[in-house]
Amino acid sequence: MLSQLHIKNFTLIDEIDIRFEPGFTVITGETGAGKSILLGALALVLGKRAEAALHKDPTKKCVIEAQFKVDKVPMLESYFKQQDLDYDPICFLRRELLPSGKSRAFVNDSPVTLEVMSSVGAFLIDIHSQHQTLEIFNGSYQLHLIDGIANNGSILKSYQEQFIAFQKVSAELNSLENKHESALKEWDYNQFLLEELEKCHLEAGIQEELEERQMQLANASEIIEKSSQVLNLIESSPGVVEQLQEIGSLLNKLANYGAAFKDLKDRLGAVQIELSDISDTINNLLDSQDIDPNALTVVNEQLQLIYSLQRKHRVALVTDLIDIKKALQDKASFVSEGTHDIDRLKKQAQQLEEKLSKLAEELHQSRVQVLPVFKKSLGEKLAALGMPKAEMKIELDQLTSYGELGRDQVHFLFSANPGMPFAPLKKVASGGEMSRIMLSVKALISKYVSLPTIIFDEIDTGVSGEIATKMGGIMKEMGQDLQLIAISHLPQVASKGQTHYKVFKEDDGQRTQTQMSLLSASQRVIEIAEMLGGKEMSDSAIAHAKQLLA
Repeated sequence: MLSQLHIKNFTLIDEIDIRFEPGFTVITGETGAGKSILLGALALVLGKRAEAALHKDPTKKCVIEAQFKVDKVPMLESYFKQQDLDYDPICFLRRELLPSGKSRAFVNDSPVTLEVMSSVGAFLIDIHSQHQTLEIFNGSYQLHLIDGIANNGSILKSYQEQFIAFQKVSAELNSLENKHESALKEWDYNQFLLEELEKCHLEAGIQEELEERQMQLANASEIIEKSSQVLNLIESSPGVVEQLQEIGSLLNKLANYGAAFKDLKDRLGAVQIELSDISDTINNLLDSQDIDPNALTVVNEQLQLIYSLQRKHRVALVTDLIDIKKALQDKASFVSEGTHDIDRLKKQAQQLEEKLSKLAEELHQSRVQVLPVFKKSLGEKLAALGMPKAEMKIELDQLTSYGELGRDQVHFLFSANPGMPFAPLKKVASGGEMSRIMLSVKALISKYVSLPTIIFDEIDTGVSGEIATKMGGIMKEMGQDLQLIAISHLPQVASKGQTHYKVFKEDDGQRTQTQMSLLSASQRVIEIAEMLGGKEMSDSAIAHAKQLLA
């Protein structure tokens, strides 16, 4: 329920603070007084995108804040948890338009996107005008109306949970089947690539190892020659070994003269050991080194094969080729084993569809049973609003495919007078008829479903007299079950409100601003009398106003 609306620095409004009560509230005022400004401000705090030049004072920010009591909106708490927002039985929505043109949105003082603010607003307020009747043309909206009267909430929730599961498995199955079909088409080529990679005996580091082996084989003569020279320098007489031995003998004698000499002797010993190891290693390398053109040819061929595969697959490393080989092996395995997963998913989808079909049929039967009640009740409401000959025909067809609301497709057909053929609402109903149909539908559904606050913006345009009185009576009746706010030019409707606000302009000669005030009982008499007879109120207008209020 909307409990308070605060508007500051918005178009013709300096600052106003409006408190709303439960039940049926009416807002009246002369044309151009600023009633549309109120709706514009409310639309902004419900997430509508801001247009330029909305600030009354362009140097200051515009602030619109709405306060709601949401303890009777259970679904909102769940949505707040999804969005990680603080939930409280009192909910605040705030919109700030900065002089720079930027906009900020807050829910319970937490900054949010306009999308989130709009989603929260959808739980709280339904703004409806004479020109906003398009939703009743929508098949989903029509099904929701029928489900509300049929009390299908529990069945529909079970169906939608099953539908989501069915969609998920169906999408997975479709993806797997497409993947398997694609793998089958590429089977021969992928097998050729895989065999080619497997022949290469790829392993990490093999390219570096082969390149090193190639370099050694290609330069075998120089390696043997230079290694032999090194050995000769180390081992010949006099060579490095003999010289080091002589140096060691001298340092051994000096070792008795201090720690520094002893350290030098030990270090030389380490050099001798390392040199001996170097000599042994070179000897081993010389023993294994040979000039073998055939071995070089084999290494070259192996390397060329690796280089060729790298160019073919457009990679630079052997590890990349190994990854490609693994992927091809997985594809090969998928071709042979993927049918098992496909069969498993098909069975799962079939089981889900059987449950889904059963729930869809339950929904269909429940809707079929309630159609006569819906049609009869709607006809009674329309008759009370001056359309006694109007008739609604509701067709419910079952489709072969599943949707979010089942397998049903609904059509609301309308005939305003006997003998006129039934046709879709949007083709035959006039604006005034659509307003009365929409009011009847909202009044009917409010008895079965907990609706948010409803705001009617001159939904009574185009009607007068007794029909206007009946419309006001229906709105008053709706106010017993929900908060209803109606902006109206009709005294018959205004007189039915439990609370009455007047919107007016003040002009002090320098500036004009919109104001809004709560009317007392005596002020209501004057306001309704003016709506009946103009500013020059006659005694009969006042008497008529009192009669309407009575």
